[in-house]
Amino acid sequence: MNRDRRRLLRLVPPALLLGSASSLLSPLVAAPARSGKRPRVALLLPLSGPSATVGLSMQRAAALAQSPGGKADETMVLDTGGTAAGAVEAVRQALKRDARALVGPLFAEESRAAAGAAGQVPVLSFSNDEDLIGSGAFLLGITAGQSVTAILRYARGRGVRRVAVFGGTSRWAAQGNAAAERLRGAAGLDVAMLPTDTAAVDLPAVLRRQGELPDALLVTEGGDALRQAARALAGSGIQLLGTQQAMDLPPQDVAGAWLSAPDPNALADFSGRYQKAGATGPGLIAALAYDAMTIVEALRANGVVDRSALLAVPQFNIVTGPIRFAADGSAARALAVLVAGPDGYGVADKSGSL
Repeated sequence: MNRDRRRLLRLVPPALLLGSASSLLSPLVAAPARSGKRPRVALLLPLSGPSATVGLSMQRAAALAQSPGGKADETMVLDTGGTAAGAVEAVRQALKRDARALVGPLFAEESRAAAGAAGQVPVLSFSNDEDLIGSGAFLLGITAGQSVTAILRYARGRGVRRVAVFGGTSRWAAQGNAAAERLRGAAGLDVAMLPTDTAAVDLPAVLRRQGELPDALLVTEGGDALRQAARALAGSGIQLLGTQQAMDLPPQDVAGAWLSAPDPNALADFSGRYQKAGATGPGLIAALAYDAMTIVEALRANGVVDRSALLAVPQFNIVTGPIRFAADGSAARALAVLVAGPDGYGVADKSGSL
């Protein structure tokens, strides 16, 4: 997670869902363990400092996914304080206590430092910063590239050919813009990048100057930019597309927009379990913590928790979307596509493939 993205996205409440609910995605079913001893892992979280409340919610969520038969010392919880120095110290303690994998840290700068200190022990970071690719950390956070890829693939399947991309200068928007550029020409998709300093109110005029109007406008910036674009293009017939960052908007503000995000039915199922355990409604970051421990438990069940084991699994079916990791730390993730309507977000498609 980028430090400049402090406001947690809330899980879509069940009242906003349209259509029938689906069951929670099942975790990987692994082969029986090869020995009685289960590998130890460390959970690296900001349990002190300004992000301590977030860290505590993540710790609670991770506990829901731990094996009920596991021993208390199988998963050690270590405080990073939300800093790179704290993360390095937490890694040192974890390795001293024979941790075979590190789950966390939360922020990009912590994750880079942790990966540098971890050696060959895998670091499953909660960050969504694609600049970490190649650092040694595996990215569990939902990235801009994953979100943009999912929505553009869906749009092309629905007949969209020409897409204009409207994004700002934030790290998320820049990485989303780069993902859109990479998809130019895929299956006949024509992608045109608008100047990053374009104001939403000027969108109609800017698009007219581009020549033929696009079939769709992809907004890679956060939610407020999509709201402004929806107002500017009301009645234009141009389909609005958004990313995961827009999911904190009231659907009425962007009615008709297509957004890529985790399946809200799976999130609602997890949210119900979390609240039944006695906590208030979780954020999406808590769902990632649950997913991380689900992955760890699947590997533990097979007796091996290391980089090769993580890479050998073709797909982990987790709450925030089926995921597959690559050796450079990147990940392919299948996300649902939601349609914003007057009564909530409806699931238009959840068949995205990795």
